[in-house]
Amino acid sequence: MPHIVLDASLNLFDFSVLFTPILEKSPLIRIQNMYVESTGISALFSVVVIDESHHEFFIHVSSGKDRTTIRLLPLTDPVKTDSVKKSLALLCLQIQKHYPSMSVTKSNLWDYLPKKIVN
Repeated sequence: MPHIVLDASLNLFDFSVLFTPILEKSPLIRIQNMYVESTGISALFSVVVIDESHHEFFIHVSSGKDRTTIRLLPLTDPVKTDSVKKSLALLCLQIQKHYPSMSVTKSNLWDYLPKKIVN
């Protein structure tokens, strides 16, 4: 399962104010809405990807004591195309843009993440 782990806890309520929809046109990747759970421990992001086929799914972000994990929500498990994997990386990059001290510690998506984040 594609995933990205960041080295710090993310306050999802604070990030919900900073979050802006992500849109790439070719292939189409649209991350439109963010839904934060009432306890602030996890959030869902609605995603539409149109590449070889049409995918609608959720990205799940969970924030623990000392890490934040970005992964596909298993209930909406899409085919793992390059564009689906790239959507996880795009969300990670937006988080790192607002929180530049957060670093990726684990992932199976290294090919989709830049080596150095430039703000």
